[in-house]
Amino acid sequence: MDDETRYEAVSSRDARFDGEFFFAVVTTGIYCRPSCPAVTPKRANVRFYASAAAAQGAGFRACRRCRPDAVPGSAEWNVRADLVGRAMRFIGDGVVDREGVGGLARRLGYSARQVQRQLTAELGAGPVALARARRAHTARLLLQTTGLPVTDLAFAAGFASIRQFNDTMREIYASTPSELRAAAGTCVSRGEGGSGAGRQAQPAGVPLRLAYRGPYAAAEMFDFLQARAVPGVEEVRGGRGARTYRRTLRLAHGSGTAEVHEHTGARQPRRPRSGPARPAALGADGGWLECRLHLTDLRDLSTAVQRMRRLFDLDADPFAVAERLGADPLLGPLVAARPGLRSPGAADPEELAVRAVLGGPPERAAGLVRAYGKPLDAADGALTHLFPEPAALTGDGVPDAVRALCVALADGAVTLDAGADREAAERALRGLPGVRPAAAAYIRMRALGDPDVGPVGGDSGAASPEAWRPWRSYALHHLWRAAGTGPHGDQLTMTAPVHAPTTSRQANSSTSTPKPIDRMTVRVAAHASP
Repeated sequence: MDDETRYEAVSSRDARFDGEFFFAVVTTGIYCRPSCPAVTPKRANVRFYASAAAAQGAGFRACRRCRPDAVPGSAEWNVRADLVGRAMRFIGDGVVDREGVGGLARRLGYSARQVQRQLTAELGAGPVALARARRAHTARLLLQTTGLPVTDLAFAAGFASIRQFNDTMREIYASTPSELRAAAGTCVSRGEGGSGAGRQAQPAGVPLRLAYRGPYAAAEMFDFLQARAVPGVEEVRGGRGARTYRRTLRLAHGSGTAEVHEHTGARQPRRPRSGPARPAALGADGGWLECRLHLTDLRDLSTAVQRMRRLFDLDADPFAVAERLGADPLLGPLVAARPGLRSPGAADPEELAVRAVLGGPPERAAGLVRAYGKPLDAADGALTHLFPEPAALTGDGVPDAVRALCVALADGAVTLDAGADREAAERALRGLPGVRPAAAAYIRMRALGDPDVGPVGGDSGAASPEAWRPWRSYALHHLWRAAGTGPHGDQLTMTAPVHAPTTSRQANSSTSTPKPIDRMTVRVAAHASP
């Protein structure tokens, strides 16, 4: 995409590009998302940036109307397996905040100078600036949604000092922390979810809106998670259309629980600044899922947010998926029937891997939770435990395949971090006793968030899965849904017949029967719990 095409997207307020790039206006000193509702600036006054951090580094502050720091992440980082893609996933998971640039470089297997050079060349900002932008966004969320004192809030967001915190917030938002808090009407209290005088009592925790782009098939996502909810670690409350997914989280500085509501909030479609309404306007502006996080240590906030985003696949680009898969004769009708179908990820990659290798229904994993999981200090409804760490599952009494996996995870022979090398991780998994190729592929799809995992051991017939790249994971989910099934068995064999369209003459003929144009057998290791 060149700058002229980007300017056309800005002129039409095309929300499909929110998070894919940012634009800044030299006459106002602000930067925005492409769908910003403000008047379109003159082309000569517009500059384009690949990241919010690059715009901030050039001296621009965030627009107060469109909040460009709150857009969904770019789906490009989930697709790419190179240094930049892996680095962006690590930064999103908080590695720079916890381990510094040196820790990021060690995880990537490159020198800190190489990482800095490649990120700056492609994104216009290095790892420190990208992490700084992430910290500023976290701080704004805490200022506007909690009553934490500013001193506690600054360190919870990852800042090293109060001065650094104040300077960063003024630079990025052109407001002091107190002004940002006052604009949101949040009063200071001594509790995480406390309320000030004159405000109605609020539920504990940090309320969030998890943004996504384009249409979102929330019902199908919650169906998938509900069928696999492990008692003690996960639960789904409410009826279809009004469900709440809840789960425990094991994080770097403590633990927490998260709850996400099925009902989606939708952004109002924005009229183009000029010209006719674009055909893709319906659903193109995306929306959000309501989420509430309860954390024992607020330093884990941004990491917890990113993990819930991965679980619900909120950084996906449904337009790119639909464009590629919708052109396929096998998948086209399925994509049209379920716009915005996502490929669920994992809130805890190691937990997902254990569950995938263990197999069986959710109750089988619940047995491990009761025997080896860490109990919460106080039960939260049906949530009672954290899923066991790999080190806790290396002794006698654990199934052999699970024990071999957990030994490898505990000693680092297999790494399933956010930015792990997917090819290397799958090879290492396949080399473990008891881990079948299909199980390794399923772990790669969900634990590592790979959008391009194809069928394992299947016969694709006329429709080659190569034509579905780089979105083969989404193709599998469409096929599972079309067949009225999903990964419910220890080893799934799924046959999805898709019939050729019939003409009116064929439909009226008593002798004609639909003939399958393709029949695919897809083997993917999965079961009711992962």
